[in-house]
Amino acid sequence: MANQYFVFRELPELNTAFVIENEAAAHHIFTVMRAQVGDKLQLVFADEKVGLAEVLSASDRSVKLLEILSNVTELPVKITIAVGFPKGDKLDFITEKVTELGAAAIFAAPFKWSVAKYDSKKLAKKQEKLEKIALGAAEQSRRQKIPEVQLFEHLSNLTAQFSAFDQILVAYEESAKSGEKSAFAQALTGLSEGQKMLIIFGPEGGIAPEEIEIFQKLGAKTIGLGPRIMRAETAPLYALSAISTHFELLK
Repeated sequence: MANQYFVFRELPELNTAFVIENEAAAHHIFTVMRAQVGDKLQLVFADEKVGLAEVLSASDRSVKLLEILSNVTELPVKITIAVGFPKGDKLDFITEKVTELGAAAIFAAPFKWSVAKYDSKKLAKKQEKLEKIALGAAEQSRRQKIPEVQLFEHLSNLTAQFSAFDQILVAYEESAKSGEKSAFAQALTGLSEGQKMLIIFGPEGGIAPEEIEIFQKLGAKTIGLGPRIMRAETAPLYALSAISTHFELLK
């Protein structure tokens, strides 16, 4: 099966030869992966369109579009995962895995009980790294979209995004402990194709009561994710797996 790459350009006409001009994409295809004349490549163009192309010249980085594919690999709903800054490299792991599972965007912000701290300079470097991780994971999992990555300097920067979503959920440990089981399923039932949902997860220390109060005042609903308490890096994967099952496997 042909490897897939994002080429960051409009879809050309069928049987058209063109040069892969994006430097990062060209480097990956022809230098890292050593694509040769005659190799087939699956390329993702603007507007999430996918085509099968054949390499004409590795030195010129030119290819020819052979076929427009009808692949549909995106979730029918747009899910943004927001997390409190976790420790170590956990945000790298979360970014990679939620990309594979279909997230439309990944947000992260400092919560009261976050151990990890970033100044503006470190935040910019971290975001750049995560964007590369999201690109690689999107190519590997044959996504048609690279998730947006946004790291916020303040929690208020995250809450300022709330108005862009049709539903906002907060995975809250206390809801799970109290035995709450239906809110997540009800939220998914009420979500229509194309709508946007934001799901918020706390860092290792959890979400402080005052943060829950802020979220709820802005229209968020708290949910439990079953009887087991999951780690900060596990809960987003559980939620996205449940969403995929609901919208893609049970329909």
